[in-house]
Amino acid sequence: MIVETVDYHAAGEPFRIVLGGAPVIPGDSVAERRAIALGAGGEATAPRPSALDDVRRLLTREPRGHAGMYGGFLVPPDDDEAHLGVLFWHKDGYSTACGHGTIALGAWAVDSGLVAAPADGVVRVRIDVPSGRVTAAVHREGGRTTGVTFRNVPTVVSALKLPVETSRGVVEVAVAHAGACYASVPAAALGLSVTPEQLPELTAAGREIRAALADSPAVRNAGDPRLSGVYGVILYDELPDTPTGPHQRNVTVFADGQIDRSPCGSGTSARLAVLTAEGRLAPGEELRHESVIGTLFTGRVPSGGDPLTDGVVTEVTGTAYRTGEHRFLLDAQDELGAGFLL
Repeated sequence: MIVETVDYHAAGEPFRIVLGGAPVIPGDSVAERRAIALGAGGEATAPRPSALDDVRRLLTREPRGHAGMYGGFLVPPDDDEAHLGVLFWHKDGYSTACGHGTIALGAWAVDSGLVAAPADGVVRVRIDVPSGRVTAAVHREGGRTTGVTFRNVPTVVSALKLPVETSRGVVEVAVAHAGACYASVPAAALGLSVTPEQLPELTAAGREIRAALADSPAVRNAGDPRLSGVYGVILYDELPDTPTGPHQRNVTVFADGQIDRSPCGSGTSARLAVLTAEGRLAPGEELRHESVIGTLFTGRVPSGGDPLTDGVVTEVTGTAYRTGEHRFLLDAQDELGAGFLL
């Protein structure tokens, strides 16, 4: 097996873009291709899910990857209006949305020449993801990419103060659907704070809350059942407001206990919608959103809308940098195969 990738990081979270070596995934849309990748598509011509998973495991396991690795398979877009499509993946499977990955893909599309861009100015890269069409506005200065603003699908808040029983007591969580479903709760409500030293406790709390919400009506997506279920739990600290709006630090625990090193792009969309629903973020104001390692996304709601009904459009800005280009090999005689997780 030979797999070629180009790697980026967005605010510290890795994103590995597979350029070659993955099997072709049939389907008429990115969402359908994800269903087929999960083994739920019912397509007789689909590659065995394990064939695609062999590549995913190879890239997310040691010695070629690690349990915190994230990435995407490039696939055709749903129609000619978009530049590319992508199936997002992590160590546990395939996600429906990924903001930091969208930021990285926007930078890559311009850096690679897939989308022509001016030396100075902004160019928009349209990307089809399993939850819909998103846009990455790539900012350019002096021939370099200096930042990317990700515009998400509309985000809907389904609960603001949903009681959840945990081993640390009952807490109230907010639930928002931002291409993926996120539950958010103040870390202080659990007797914690968002610091690297408390990551084991934060991870355990995130997994517990995710499991507790598995059967809640609030985590069901009425428009597309494939987007239902809590993907990530956002634990956050309140920091002093800035002159332009709220300021928070968060850690997002997603999938089966994976930690987002960035402030989480789609999770930032979720927080923007919740803050709007709470009356804490007005149009034109900005959320300064820090990660557990101190990196930064900024977010805003550029226009009106009701997060509790039709949802709000959100924009999240961050940076992405290329970290490497790789040609991974799997020797047929390698007894470790696709690798291992610790």
